[in-house]
Amino acid sequence: MQHLYGRTGLRGIDEPMMTWDTQMQYRTECGLKLIADHRGADRPAAFRARLLVLPLLAATIAVSGCGKKDRPIPLAAETQMTTIGVNSFLWRAALETVQFMPLAQVDSSGGVIIGDWYQNPAVANERVKVTVAILDGALRADAVQVSASRQTYDGGRWIEAPVRAGTVQRLEEVILERARGMRQAALANR
Repeated sequence: MQHLYGRTGLRGIDEPMMTWDTQMQYRTECGLKLIADHRGADRPAAFRARLLVLPLLAATIAVSGCGKKDRPIPLAAETQMTTIGVNSFLWRAALETVQFMPLAQVDSSGGVIIGDWYQNPAVANERVKVTVAILDGALRADAVQVSASRQTYDGGRWIEAPVRAGTVQRLEEVILERARGMRQAALANR
C-alpha cells in the first residue's frame, strides 16, 4: 500500500492520504455499497440517492405553489353536474316539487324520478303519475323533461284519461324556478 503525505489534518500535522486502493478497501470493509457515477468513479449508493432526491424535492416545492385555490370558479362551472350525476339544483328542485306524491323509483346518477300513482283526497275518482328526467348537467330549460299520466275511476276500473293542458309545462316551470332560486341562494351565501 502506498500512502501520500502532504495533507494537514485536524491536529496540525501531516496525515497520510489514502490511495485509491486504500479507499476502496476501506469502503468495502465498512459495508458501503459502491456505484459508478457519470465520471466512472465509485460513490456510496446513499450519497448517489441523495443527489437524485434533491432535484425532485426542489421541483415538488416549486410546483406546490401553483395550486388552484385562488382561481375564481366560473359561474358556468357551478351549474354543471356534481357527484350525483346530474345538476344538483335541478335534482333537488325536482324532488321538492314531486314530494307530495309517493315515489316508485329515484335514480340520482341517471337523473330519473318516477312517481307512483297519487290520488288527491279532494278528487276521489282521479289519480296521477308523474315522471321527471334531468337530461343534462347544466341548469337549462331543456335539461328537465316531465311526463304525466292520468286515470279516472269509472265503473270499478281505472281508465286512461288525457292530462289537462299545460300541466306538464307548469311542472317543468316550477322545477326550473326552484332550481334557479336555489342557485341564486347558493351564490349569495358565498
